[in-house]
Amino acid sequence: MRAWQGSASVSDFAIGVLSFPALLALIFVRVPIGLAMFLSGVVGIVLVTGNLNIPLGRLKSETYTTFSSYSLSIVPMFLLMGYFATLGGMSTALFKAAEGFLGHRKGGVAMAAVGACAGFGAICGSSLATAATMGRVALPELKRYGYAGGFSTATLAAGGTLGILIPPSVVLVIYAILTEQNIAKLFLAAFIPGILAALGYVMAISIYVRIFPESAGTRDAIPYRERFQLLFDVWPVLLVFALVVGGIYAGWFTPTEGASIGAAGTGLIAFFNGGLTWNTLKESFTSTAKSTAMIFFIVLGAGIYNGFLALTNVPQELADYVLGQGFSPWMVLSLILVFYLLLGCVMDSLSMILLTIPIFFPVISVLDFGLVDLIAMQHDAAREALASATDLAPDLRSEIDALIATGSEISRDLQKEIGIRVTQGMADRIALERTAIWFGILVLIVVEVGLITPPVGMNLFVINAMDPKTPMVDTYKAVLFFVGSDLIRVVILVLFPAITLFLIPFG
Repeated sequence: MRAWQGSASVSDFAIGVLSFPALLALIFVRVPIGLAMFLSGVVGIVLVTGNLNIPLGRLKSETYTTFSSYSLSIVPMFLLMGYFATLGGMSTALFKAAEGFLGHRKGGVAMAAVGACAGFGAICGSSLATAATMGRVALPELKRYGYAGGFSTATLAAGGTLGILIPPSVVLVIYAILTEQNIAKLFLAAFIPGILAALGYVMAISIYVRIFPESAGTRDAIPYRERFQLLFDVWPVLLVFALVVGGIYAGWFTPTEGASIGAAGTGLIAFFNGGLTWNTLKESFTSTAKSTAMIFFIVLGAGIYNGFLALTNVPQELADYVLGQGFSPWMVLSLILVFYLLLGCVMDSLSMILLTIPIFFPVISVLDFGLVDLIAMQHDAAREALASATDLAPDLRSEIDALIATGSEISRDLQKEIGIRVTQGMADRIALERTAIWFGILVLIVVEVGLITPPVGMNLFVINAMDPKTPMVDTYKAVLFFVGSDLIRVVILVLFPAITLFLIPFG
């Protein structure tokens, strides 16, 4: 324990470390996660400070500072957008369009369900909502065409996870707030991994139906004229996605404004489609308020608990310890991701993010994954300067060209002469931002895997409750193919960070 001792005393650090198993024990006995974190934080602060007034005072300040955050207002807007999208029949239109093009293939109806989940995830930031909504639409069709119960429920449970990966995503918003990152850049970074997720699930379905051909029935192909008519019916989804996500990327409005526009747009579409009545409007507002209250209470509990951890200096001491031991950054990252996979078996995604990011992010932020090369940055800036400069002395231009050709560092004096400035501090700032965004997408994916990992995967229970005749063990067996697809995708994104980062402008 002495090896960990820093600015915090050993006893304070020990209290911080022991609070984690205590918190898991509370969760195990079914104490709500938000309340469990709140109680652990309050009791921990009292034990460390010996003063009950401190956590009470912190409760007042934490409540105000947390819920006065402008960024958090995006959460109810995205949730409301999802409810309106369901009322507007967008989920049904997406599934019918995908089914029209894929349904006649072996496993095609299941592939169509995954495609519809990906499309619905683009206008709904919740995994559980995506799974529940698409389950109501696609499960009867899967049954109708002779798909096995376990295969059907596993497909829809896995497809539902796309709701938190394909932007917009409520979980990504929370991560952005916790790590002080740009929400729009995180949304952009999630786009390619989200597409890879959908393609991976389609491949998993293709493999499954070849190994178990009796698990999937067939249906007749429909004429192309009908297919394109069904495709035309999904224009509201494309319009909302282009307006919200495209508008955020283009800088027309902030993510919060984009969420508000998306909610208003889906509400209008639901109204004109006849799905939005006075009663369904009240139900949507009520459901949004309940879901938002649940999320906000978890956020508050996490804020109190993480404030306690900061008081004990656990995150900083852990980061210093890892750095001092000389562990490989890739080993540390791998262990953290494995921890998330295990924790996902017993905890929901939002709780995992709120509980662990304040602990793990300080560790990840001090590690060097080689995502930024200072010399390469200097050379890129120098090339731009040389290309635009017309009055540089020939010998200076030759000297810069030689440094670029040999891969050498450009000194500060030479940078000044050609009008550029690329310092180590700039490289470190960009490296931290890239690491934070890349790590956030990786965490989101492994959290997503937890939603379909037995024994507690939340999506499995949501979908299985819609088909009580299907034994849960059948769903568990079939979902392992989708989990395998997710794990392969995690390995690919860890080995090739550029897949996540190449669309994002830094600087």
